[in-house]
Amino acid sequence: QVQLVESGGGLVQAGGSLRLSCAASGRTFSSYAMGWFRQAPGKEREFVAKITWSAGSTYYADSVKGRFTISRDNAKNTVYLQMNSLKPEDTAVYYCNTEVVGTRGMGVWGKGTLVTVSS
Repeated sequence: QVQLVESGGGLVQAGGSLRLSCAASGRTFSSYAMGWFRQAPGKEREFVAKITWSAGSTYYADSVKGRFTISRDNAKNTVYLQMNSLKPEDTAVYYCNTEVVGTRGMGVWGKGTLVTVSS
């Protein structure tokens, strides 16, 4: 059974940085792109970034391009999200997903990790 565990969230001031991790267990994910999504209070969940396991190709939402970097460690089945120059509007619960098709999460969801950016 696939399980995802996100970590690394917390409270940070605007302009600061955080690094999120998503550790996957239960199977390998070499055929899929894994990715990050976020859901702010009162808003729908939205796509943030994704990375393919095989080629390491990346894709970002316009709102985070140039500030966030997604990476992965295949040996550890772990995906990371380095978030720099954080803004209050980045405040959200961040989730990872095992199978991102386009900008839709089609696979297993983690429970999320809360990121709060203070102004």
